[in-house]
Amino acid sequence: MPTLKGRDAELRRRAAVPDKVRRILRGAARVGANVIAADAKERVASDAVREGIVVGRVKERDDEIAVRITVKEGWPRALGTWLEYGTSAHFISVDPAFAEGRTANRINKLDADAAKNGQAGPGATLVINGKPVGTTVYHPGARAEPWLRPARDLKARDAVAAAQEHITAALRRSGLVVDGDDA
Repeated sequence: MPTLKGRDAELRRRAAVPDKVRRILRGAARVGANVIAADAKERVASDAVREGIVVGRVKERDDEIAVRITVKEGWPRALGTWLEYGTSAHFISVDPAFAEGRTANRINKLDADAAKNGQAGPGATLVINGKPVGTTVYHPGARAEPWLRPARDLKARDAVAAAQEHITAALRRSGLVVDGDDA
């Protein structure tokens, strides 16, 4: 029996796969991603990042099914990136467009007053431990504390096993595979 090789043959084969099986594969991808996300939540040092970790939509492109594990936008995502990769040394200062000629002390006071009134203040970028530190501060950087890459690397086998269990169970439920058949 001749065998087909190459991408075009694979795309033709996938196009012939019933939609039900493709849905099962998409579910398996999500199950595997949930295993990795659960481990990532245990590894991350920040509650804000932990609460923001989400398993995204499963996407199907050409010859692969993919799902992304990410952190919700905003502060948790920024913090998660900084924790994962660390930061280099850098200066922090008030954006001149935002400062409008005010000192860091005045900007921070405005933020504190706004917070007391339940409003969002302008930024308070230069308050450290509740004290204004000046118009510019040097940050020495932070070392990386990876949490997502180790979860992916160390739980890859468990994720594949969970995906396989999902596929086997779903195929049996659908009647495509009966007990005793190799799945």
